[in-house]
Amino acid sequence: MTERDAIIRLDTVDDYNRLFGLETLHPLVAVIDLEEATRFPKHFTINYGIYALFLKQSRCGDIRYGRQTYDYQEGTVVSFAPGQVVETNMEDGARPAAKGLLFHPDLIKGTSLGQEIKTYSFFSYNSTEALHLSEEEKGIFTDCLHKIRMELAHPIDKLSKRLIARNIQLLLDYCMRFYERQFVTRSASNKDVLAKFENLLDAYFLEGKPEDEGLPSVRYFAEKVFLSPNYFGDLIKKETGKTAQEHIQCKLIDVAKEKIAGTSKTISQIAYELGFQYSQHFNRVFKRNVGCTPNQYREMQ
Repeated sequence: MTERDAIIRLDTVDDYNRLFGLETLHPLVAVIDLEEATRFPKHFTINYGIYALFLKQSRCGDIRYGRQTYDYQEGTVVSFAPGQVVETNMEDGARPAAKGLLFHPDLIKGTSLGQEIKTYSFFSYNSTEALHLSEEEKGIFTDCLHKIRMELAHPIDKLSKRLIARNIQLLLDYCMRFYERQFVTRSASNKDVLAKFENLLDAYFLEGKPEDEGLPSVRYFAEKVFLSPNYFGDLIKKETGKTAQEHIQCKLIDVAKEKIAGTSKTISQIAYELGFQYSQHFNRVFKRNVGCTPNQYREMQ
């Protein structure tokens, strides 16, 4: 493996600061301004062991996550969670211009943010799902960073960890709000995704895919419309009020009812055709959704 291809593990805040020649003020959290960087690597691939959130202030290169390049322009926010691998290519002569936040999972252990971090689903959005901020939103974002930086400069006391964590949570809450706004402003394209999802869901059962591929999953449909499962799920919930899994479940039960009432196939055959390995599992799912067993439903028909 060449140096260009080597993957840099960033398990600490200090690892990142050393990569760009920045000072480390706190071992578990940092507010980053890359205009202060003293080192400028041109090509690097990072395996994040920490949380990261960046607001890009000018175009200076490309970021790739998986196989796609980020929709990453001026005024765009991208976020990464531990375990994600991200490739960055800097343009010749360009200096990075971005502000952001890094924090280690240990920082938020025992805090309300630690309990709720999984609810910030945008950390798992993929490369085409970056957040684009208005001028007002950029001001709010940078103001939150400023508050965190002020707290880092304050002498450490018994409230430091809580205040830092709460200010990070405030920033993440604003990002959730900004994503909500972006979902609304992209409503037309969202409805296209919803229509594709419904067509794909119909086709999955009509083409008999459950027998070969098993029960349909949210991930399967997300990949078909080129979105991450989290972003896809949030989009469907925003547009319909129901989760993607609930849509799949409803379709599954509808198809099951048709087969039970309209064919003479055994319940075990129907369960297999719907992607269940065991008819007992199918019976439980059907009863939970319909209120009676498949056999009882057939008798009522």
